[in-house]
Amino acid sequence: MTVSLGEIDLSDLAFWERPTAEREAAFAVLRAQPGPVRFPEPEIPFAPVGPGYYALVRHADVVDASRNAEVFCSGRSSTSIQDLPAEFNEYFGSMINMDDPRHARLRRIVSRAFTPKMIGQFEADVQAEATRIVDALIAGGPGCDFVTEVAARLPLKIICDMMGIPEEHYGTVFEASNIILSGGDPEFMDDPARAAELLLGAGQRLQDLVVSLADAGGDNLITSLTSANIDGEKLTMQELGSFFILLVVAGNETTRNAISHGLHLFTENPGQRELLLADFDGRIAGAVEEIVRLASPVTWMRRTVTRDHEMNGHLYRKGDKVLLYYWAANRDESVFTDPHRFDILRTEGPHVGFGGPGPHFCLGAHLARREITVMFRELFTRLPQIRSAGEPDRLRSTFINGIKHLRCDF
Repeated sequence: MTVSLGEIDLSDLAFWERPTAEREAAFAVLRAQPGPVRFPEPEIPFAPVGPGYYALVRHADVVDASRNAEVFCSGRSSTSIQDLPAEFNEYFGSMINMDDPRHARLRRIVSRAFTPKMIGQFEADVQAEATRIVDALIAGGPGCDFVTEVAARLPLKIICDMMGIPEEHYGTVFEASNIILSGGDPEFMDDPARAAELLLGAGQRLQDLVVSLADAGGDNLITSLTSANIDGEKLTMQELGSFFILLVVAGNETTRNAISHGLHLFTENPGQRELLLADFDGRIAGAVEEIVRLASPVTWMRRTVTRDHEMNGHLYRKGDKVLLYYWAANRDESVFTDPHRFDILRTEGPHVGFGGPGPHFCLGAHLARREITVMFRELFTRLPQIRSAGEPDRLRSTFINGIKHLRCDF
């Protein structure tokens, strides 16, 4: 497939609605350029349009920028191309939008809940919920929406249990997460003129929830975070609220999208399903990494250059915005042989589906891997022929490679 450079506009939502093969061809064109291509910023109703951004689409560039957080900083925003108004920081100013030393301080406090040892303590809970999900799937019969009935339920339940969120609030968490990461998709945000109001309202609902839970106490992550004291440091209520929003949104959306993409990948590549079923325990770890590589649930993160800096032959100026396109880096033909092919035995990498190396590598990667592993073990053990039926209904977003709905059959 041939795509010319002039046809590519990464800020245009229409680009992200093009078939996957067309977008892959477009990013191959961008990687072949002598340096990063600059794009104009998209217009949104509640923030000024800035000077544009460079698209980092090569694996080496994404990795190098991720490692050099001092130059490629997150403090002005990671999740928005535009510099957002100050009121957004109350809800979305979490550590994902911070730099050291403040970022390191918060990460020290919260990371204790996400070590492999701690995740291991949730193993039985993850397995029990996956079993309940497949029980309900079988009882309901084929033809269900795999996203809402399967892929979304596991991470939502586990994150809510970790945080001590009662089941009656699951709907609030699910709906607010959809709005925050909707990217303006009309299914979740039907009036663009009210985008700021809807986003801030979703953030307020989640922050109100965490404050009420912190007051209630209990044996959960919120209580642990409220009382955590490392070198005399504690989370403020605003920091707790922002982190809670980051955790429930990122922990739900990214894992559910990886699971949804995974089913569709195995449906389109039945030979890979057979390989996995022939030695599930020996091959599932590689399969999870390959799903995350190709899915790249978070398409990009933004960084801002803090000083003039040369990287891989290009001079970046202080104040330049750059977008680290994980989706493109994970298809870099200089790193991955036949990069568009789903291959659970692939040994090349590492991919950057959990973010590049450095201080902002995904804190929940261990948990996500565990949830994906357990969910597919339960599905393929009890319903080895489960498959997606038809094309996924994709989220209309430049930021999240999301699947809103996916019919399944078995």
